[in-house]
Amino acid sequence: MASETEGTGRASALPRSAVILLTLAGGTVAAFGLAAVRDVFTPAFLALVLTLCVHPLSQWLHGHGVPRGLATGTGIVTVFALLAGFAAVLVAALGRFSALLPQYAGQLEEAGASLADALTAAGFGPEQVQAAGESLTPERLLGFIGGLLGNVTGLVGALVIILTLLILMAVDGSRIPALLEHLGGHRPVLVTALKDYACSVRRYMVATTVLGLLQGLFNWLVLLILQIPGALLWGLLSFICSFIPNIGYFIAIIPPLFFGYLTGGWPTVVAVVIIFGGVNAVIQSIVQPRYVGNAVNLSESVTFISVLFWAVVLGPVGAVLAIPLTLLVRTILLDSNPSLSWWRPVTGDRTELEPLLSAEDAAIRSRRRRISRRRAGGAGASPA
Repeated sequence: MASETEGTGRASALPRSAVILLTLAGGTVAAFGLAAVRDVFTPAFLALVLTLCVHPLSQWLHGHGVPRGLATGTGIVTVFALLAGFAAVLVAALGRFSALLPQYAGQLEEAGASLADALTAAGFGPEQVQAAGESLTPERLLGFIGGLLGNVTGLVGALVIILTLLILMAVDGSRIPALLEHLGGHRPVLVTALKDYACSVRRYMVATTVLGLLQGLFNWLVLLILQIPGALLWGLLSFICSFIPNIGYFIAIIPPLFFGYLTGGWPTVVAVVIIFGGVNAVIQSIVQPRYVGNAVNLSESVTFISVLFWAVVLGPVGAVLAIPLTLLVRTILLDSNPSLSWWRPVTGDRTELEPLLSAEDAAIRSRRRRISRRRAGGAGASPA
């Protein structure tokens, strides 16, 4: 506790404006540094998140009599097998789609001509019209999809790094309780913040993964029934985009809409919108908040900005890991510093705001009742 007090005292000796400027400067340098080493940082952070998620499984096995080494190895193998299986299915889906897409060259040419006519009618120049028409070719679409999923498929090459880090982090994890106990004597608030972060990330990732799998499987079956090409690939894309709050749905629905229009016209497009929209609304608006609960406590604005920010810094995978990364930043900057904990409500934590919000709602209801009684009294006093 003394160390925390001394650190707070040294920070308070600086003017508040200087502290803010130093914080912004440090954050800017850190962002540029992470962008420069994204190929290393992204698999390393992903391995950390996976280690946090699999840690309870290893603990459960060890608590039921499984030797510590075997329990740790089982957790590592389970996570790595899931990653490898997902990468294999993704590569197979991309290969299948690349072989299937040339069959729709005629429809793509007609769609390109229709788009060119619409742009010409809207007043666009010949160069823009020609570029838009030429973009709807099998080769261009394959290049676009490959670029969109490039960092995701790049995880295949990073599997060795992830596996190595999973093993090393699992080995180091056996010393974490002793390390936290040691740090607790010097920085108890930091230890509490780190423990809360691990629980929050674990709860968020597990719940989002399970719900994303269900959403992806359901969307895949629906697209199969609608006979939309690349159904497996779009189901996988739906699963990946379930980790991207707010905008993931809009990314995942674009390819099914486009190819639904090519195969079935506007009725298929309407069916995709209704089904995808219904599933997304139920899962992200009703089911997911119930199971994730207060694990995130980020406002919608902060969540949306964090997705954009981490996508710029780390690429598409940064958007997928945006929530754990943002929670880590809040843990380091706010939760570990008692003097800055009052900033948490600004980021979206409503715990301390609940009494104020409840009092505000009660005042609004009371005012409505008074107005209703006043109106009812006025109506009763009026002559028949």
